[in-house]
Amino acid sequence: MRKHISLGAAFVVAASIASPTMAELTANVGATSNYIWRGVTQTADDAAVSGGIDYSNESGLYAGTWTSNVSGGHEVDLYFGYAGQAGDVEYDAGYIYYAYNKSGNADGDFGEINANASIGMISGGFAYTVNSGDANKDAVLDTGDLYLHATVAGDLEQDWSWAATVGYYDFDADGDKAGDISYAHLQADLSKSMGDLGDFTFGISSAEQESGSNDPKVVVSWAKSF
Repeated sequence: MRKHISLGAAFVVAASIASPTMAELTANVGATSNYIWRGVTQTADDAAVSGGIDYSNESGLYAGTWTSNVSGGHEVDLYFGYAGQAGDVEYDAGYIYYAYNKSGNADGDFGEINANASIGMISGGFAYTVNSGDANKDAVLDTGDLYLHATVAGDLEQDWSWAATVGYYDFDADGDKAGDISYAHLQADLSKSMGDLGDFTFGISSAEQESGSNDPKVVVSWAKSF
């Protein structure tokens, strides 16, 4: 899935489109000034370093793993799915399991099914939580949570590109014991491809107060695939 760490909505839910010609094994590394996921910092506004490995084949099947430091520990994602193209529409559907190694914390792991599609400059999709750990019971990241996102992106001259994303996280426990916790968020990104040096991204992200913080966050990130 390669959670390109400054592009919360766009990079987390969508998996890589499989190569249509042959099986391929790739790796990726990245660094960011702030790991933002769906509008919320995962590192208490500190920096993060990440890496992953992806496999895809000509049938459209893909699988991979990705890891990053988070506040108080580490995150490891495991995922698989199917990607393809129908006319001008690219699509993928899959499952991702988020595992967390945090000292002193109960089981906060959870898994989602997701589906995504793109045509031209527009992409979007959803993720639905289907299993979760005991620590998520009647709170965030519990079974039944739904995340929706849409992105408009385009290319500029000299290997620059831009993207604007809106997302909405609808928590199953919203308005119940957990209080009002569902929220919307926005993100804008400007990226520069530097060839063998990787890709650099400057992003601005903001979420509603229900997310825990509505302060706009400025993020600088770097990512490279091999």
